[in-house]
Amino acid sequence: QVQLGESGGGLVQAGGSLRLSCVVSGRTSSAYAMGWFRQAPGKEREFVAGISRSGTKTAYTDSVKGRFTISRDNAKNTVYLQMDSLKPEDTAIYYCAAESTWRDHVPDGPYDYWGLGTQVTVSS
Repeated sequence: QVQLGESGGGLVQAGGSLRLSCVVSGRTSSAYAMGWFRQAPGKEREFVAGISRSGTKTAYTDSVKGRFTISRDNAKNTVYLQMDSLKPEDTAIYYCAAESTWRDHVPDGPYDYWGLGTQVTVSS
């Protein structure tokens, strides 16, 4: 059974930075494409960023391009989301997700496994 564990969330002022981490356990992370999603209060969950199995392909939603960077270290079974120039509208619970795939691509979904999430709050 694959388990995902997020960490790194917290409270930060607008313009600040946070780095989220997601540790994959139960199977090597290189078997999965990985993604970060977020859900703000009263809103639907949305895709934030994704990365292929090898880490050579990435994708971002338009609102975070140039500010967020997704990366992975398969030797550590960990995926990261570096978030810079944070804005109050980035406030949400951030979820890590994994999709089992043989292709080296960033999938549209659906993702097979999900973490419990980590809260990110950006104050103005």
